[in-house]
Amino acid sequence: MTVYFIGAGPGDPELLTLKAQRVIGACPVCLYAGSLVPAEVVAGAPEGARVLDTAPMTLDDTHAEIVAAHGRGQDVARVHSGDPSLYGAIAEQIRRLRADGIPYEIIPGVPAYAAAAAALGQELTIPEVAQSIILTRVSMKSTSMPEHETMENFARTRATLAIHLGVRNLREIERVLTPHYGAGCPVVVAYRVGWPDQLFLRGTLADIHAKVRAEKITRTALILVGPALGEVTDFKDSALYDPEMPHVLRPRARKTGS
Repeated sequence: MTVYFIGAGPGDPELLTLKAQRVIGACPVCLYAGSLVPAEVVAGAPEGARVLDTAPMTLDDTHAEIVAAHGRGQDVARVHSGDPSLYGAIAEQIRRLRADGIPYEIIPGVPAYAAAAAALGQELTIPEVAQSIILTRVSMKSTSMPEHETMENFARTRATLAIHLGVRNLREIERVLTPHYGAGCPVVVAYRVGWPDQLFLRGTLADIHAKVRAEKITRTALILVGPALGEVTDFKDSALYDPEMPHVLRPRARKTGS
C-alpha cells in the first residue's frame, strides 16, 4: 500500500501528468482538495472508489482515512493543487506517515507560476534582465514567515517575484517593493490560473492595487513582479544557440587547411 501525493496543476485538467492520471485511475481511495482541484481531475478514479473532498476535513480526518486504507491494503491518491512541493501542506502529512510506517511517493504537478507564464505567453528568465525567480508568500495569521525570509530581503535582489497568498496585502507589497523596483515596475495578478474563469490583470506597482480592487479579487491569485514581465525587446540573445559559443553538443567547426 502506498500514498501518492499528486500534483494536479493549477486547475486545467489537461495539465495533469500522464503518471498522475494513471495513478488516480488505479487507486481505490482518492482524497482531493476540492476547493482548489476541479472534480474533473479525480473523475478518472476507479468505479466504486472512495473519493472524498478534503476541504471540510482536518489533518486528523485525512490521516484516519489513510490509516484505514492502509489497513485494507489499498493505495491512496492524495491529490493537491499545483505542485505538492510548494505550499502543499504535505510535510505534516509525511511526518505522520513516517511515524506510522506508511510508504508514500510524490508525483509532481505544474506549478501556478509556470501555468501563468504560459498563459501570458512569455518567459520569466530573460537574458540580462532577470535570471532568478523567487517563490514566496506573505506572512499570514495562520503561519508566520521565518524572520530572515522577508519581502524586504527579496526585494533587494530585484529578481522576478512570484508571491502566493498575498493579494489582500497588495498595499504592503507595493510599499516594500517600490523603493527597489520602482513604481513603474510591471506586475501581473493571475487569478484562478487554469480555471475557466481565469483572469490576468497587468499593471505596475503604482496602479495594480486599484485594478485588483475594481475586479474584487480577494483570494486564489498569484502576484508576479519584475522587469521581465514588461514589453522587453532590447535584450541579448541567449548563448545557448549562439554560433560563437560552442558546447559539447555543438562543437566549433574545425577550419580546414588550405
